[in-house]
Amino acid sequence: MYILTASRHDIPALVHLVNGAYRGEGSKKGWTTEADLLDGTRTDTANISDLMSDPNAVFLKYLNQNSGIIACVYLQKQQDRLYLGMLSVSPDIQGGGIGKALLSAASEHAIKNSCSSIFMTVISVRHELIAWYERHGYKRTGEKRPFPAGEKFGIQKQPLELIVLEKKLQ
Repeated sequence: MYILTASRHDIPALVHLVNGAYRGEGSKKGWTTEADLLDGTRTDTANISDLMSDPNAVFLKYLNQNSGIIACVYLQKQQDRLYLGMLSVSPDIQGGGIGKALLSAASEHAIKNSCSSIFMTVISVRHELIAWYERHGYKRTGEKRPFPAGEKFGIQKQPLELIVLEKKLQ
């Protein structure tokens, strides 16, 4: 198993992985599902393609020789900070340290790119997920953002908002 930069060739696998980790019945096998909060898809080919087009952004993929891409994370440099999004691990194998390995790779990427911190947004009612990030050094900033409107981001089953978490780097 190893972590590499994803390419455009990987877009279909990334779309499948991210949607499978966050939405739909299959996502409920894992603990990171949003299926009880949102209907619809988490991403699509156009979205991943657009994100990959940003010269300040990269998708890291976690590969298993037998299964292909089993996890990924999106990283985007924004001035002197790194945005982390779409951390996705196949629901069948969550809880085995793969997410932690991707967080470590994100930290290495941030340091290599002269970033002072890594930040992310998380749905505020995802208490277990927020606690997991906090155990890995991320802290609540106090900043809240509205959840994006429109079916592109998912159909909300309840009102949602995002909180910002940040990890300062040494």
